[in-house]
Amino acid sequence: MGESPDGSTLRARLQRPFPEQWVQYYLGNPASLGWVLVADAAAFLVGVSFYVHSDPSLGDLSALAYPLFGDSPTALALAALSVATLLPHLGRPVGATPSNRLLTVVHTLAFVWLAKYGVWTAVALNLRPDLYVGFTPALLWEYWGILVTHLFFLLQAATIPYYGRTSREALVAALLLLLLNDAFDYGLGLYPPLRYEAGPLLAGITVTLSFLVVGYASWVFDR
Repeated sequence: MGESPDGSTLRARLQRPFPEQWVQYYLGNPASLGWVLVADAAAFLVGVSFYVHSDPSLGDLSALAYPLFGDSPTALALAALSVATLLPHLGRPVGATPSNRLLTVVHTLAFVWLAKYGVWTAVALNLRPDLYVGFTPALLWEYWGILVTHLFFLLQAATIPYYGRTSREALVAALLLLLLNDAFDYGLGLYPPLRYEAGPLLAGITVTLSFLVVGYASWVFDR
């Protein structure tokens, strides 16, 4: 049996939550696309600053480990790279952007990293709300400020399937890299800095998220 019209509509809404004309406006025009790239770059620098001043910090690691240690900055760098691929096609429908094997990997990695660390941040903060929820300036930023900024990870991730494609190879590569990142974070104790020690619960949630976001990417992207 096929899906009912309501079922088909719900599926389409979950896969493409924004009106296409909105996505076209923000990602198909030079000025708005430029602002998206500026926002990604600014957020990337804020994230790098956080990891520079954390304990452990970027200075304690080899440069080759930076992408695995700086989870949110890595997501933003991938997001900016994904969006930048639209620059040669400005003025054209974003849904008609050409694709190739390399681009499927870029867009898939950007999507899964943004989705995973957008959700992960909310989960990690709310596992110990007693350490984060409060009304001092520091706590207001470290809870609400970080939650809101990482909500934008999810919003940007949702725009990528409008112009990007995926493939089986890209999905497999994304899952392997996410699991490598999880092994780095929890095997070496180099997960994103928190006010508490991450235990088996958060590690298990993180690995589960790796599988879930790749499964979601497989469902939401066109091939």
